[in-house]
Amino acid sequence: MKLRELFNAHPATVGETYAEHLVMASGFGLRMVLAGFACLVHGVLPFLFVRTGSDAIRALHTRMVTNRRRAPEAAAIAVRAAD
Repeated sequence: MKLRELFNAHPATVGETYAEHLVMASGFGLRMVLAGFACLVHGVLPFLFVRTGSDAIRALHTRMVTNRRRAPEAAAIAVRAAD
């Protein structure tokens, strides 16, 4: 598998370019880190960030699963390329 294919195969399965996937995945990661930090603070101070973790999970699920634009033909190509 060529190096370019390694970087583009998975993003293609969700209908994104490498750059689009980089931005989306980075946004997800940052949101998870911030929500995780809020959960840690909530563990010590339970009156703070009462809904932050669950709200973040719900929002990320909606963005990642409910509103996913999967490209079926690209997914099949990527699976074959990975084999």
